[in-house]
Amino acid sequence: MARSVNKVILVGNLGKDAETKFTTSGISVSKFSLATGRRTKDSQTGEWKDITDWHNIVVWKTENIANYLLKGKQVFLEGRIETRSYDKDGQKHYMTEIICDANNVMLLGGGGGRGEAPDQPGDFDRPVSMPRSAQPRPQPVAAPAEEFHQGITDDDVPF
Repeated sequence: MARSVNKVILVGNLGKDAETKFTTSGISVSKFSLATGRRTKDSQTGEWKDITDWHNIVVWKTENIANYLLKGKQVFLEGRIETRSYDKDGQKHYMTEIICDANNVMLLGGGGGRGEAPDQPGDFDRPVSMPRSAQPRPQPVAAPAEEFHQGITDDDVPF
């Protein structure tokens, strides 16, 4: 089979706050809509028109960013297109989503969320990093005593 590529890169604004849920194994998944815009010139009137495209986004492993995925926030994301089908009332329906991992999502400086207007399109030159105090801290997991030592002594350490 020939090699192929399924890769999507989007920069846009969240249309609503992300809905975050957890799988039975404890993995977080967040879903939200993302608006991207483009301009086109109407051939009949010569006027420029803004066109908004909406994308359904599914982000896995969002423990560290789920609280920041708020309506109006501008994000950069990289993922893949996936189309799935389901039956509803005897009819087959299709849904196309962009699937990505949280490490492929970057919060940008545009849009403040919570009613603030997003910055001008194309103004994504400064990424916003999460404050350290706001980042969830992983809880240490105690290893069983018999697995912890594994027969390693001070003589085994090279320094």
